[in-house]
Amino acid sequence: MKKFILGTKVGMTQVFDETGIAIPVTVVEAGPCTVIQKKTVATDGYVSVKVGFSEVPEKKITKPELGSYKKAGITPHKYMKEFKAENADSYEVGQVISAAGMFQTGDKVDVSGVSKGKGFQGAIKRHGQHRGKETHGSKFHRAIGSMSANSFPGRIFKGKKMPGHMGHENVTVQNLAVIRVDNERNMMLIRGAVPGAKGALLVIRDTVKDA
Repeated sequence: MKKFILGTKVGMTQVFDETGIAIPVTVVEAGPCTVIQKKTVATDGYVSVKVGFSEVPEKKITKPELGSYKKAGITPHKYMKEFKAENADSYEVGQVISAAGMFQTGDKVDVSGVSKGKGFQGAIKRHGQHRGKETHGSKFHRAIGSMSANSFPGRIFKGKKMPGHMGHENVTVQNLAVIRVDNERNMMLIRGAVPGAKGALLVIRDTVKDA
């Protein structure tokens, strides 16, 4: 069974296991999500399920999205995401998906989100390069260093690590353990850190790794 759900990042904290060891966890408000559409091979050429998360007023979404919700007879949601699922026939339009209905304690998941944006950064922060000496007379502190050879080929190769835009990109953290699932408050505790700032949208799937 393909497992998936949408959620938002609440923040990080720690919990203690049976032996008293502290476990760092990320608190995620996962679901409830509503099934908006089922796609089949007969109608679309492939099988998938489209879900919505976090209800909003109609004026806060685009007209094409609003048409999808009205066709399904469902209240508009802030986020819409499509998941490929072999068991799409087991879902019905309007069905509510909860965290507890999808995941259990001990499951391994992959969490995807957009990382925090850092703006324009130098090579030291962006790539972890070393700095120059702080001594008197040194003319090299936080510069990028040698760019290329003075002789052949005498040019900068593609892919050279240079200053530039850092962060705000799609990141997936794989094989994280689900420590706890609270269905009453729609909360999941996932071991470790996940991408994004507080309130950021997260896509949680069962992991593609076996170990």
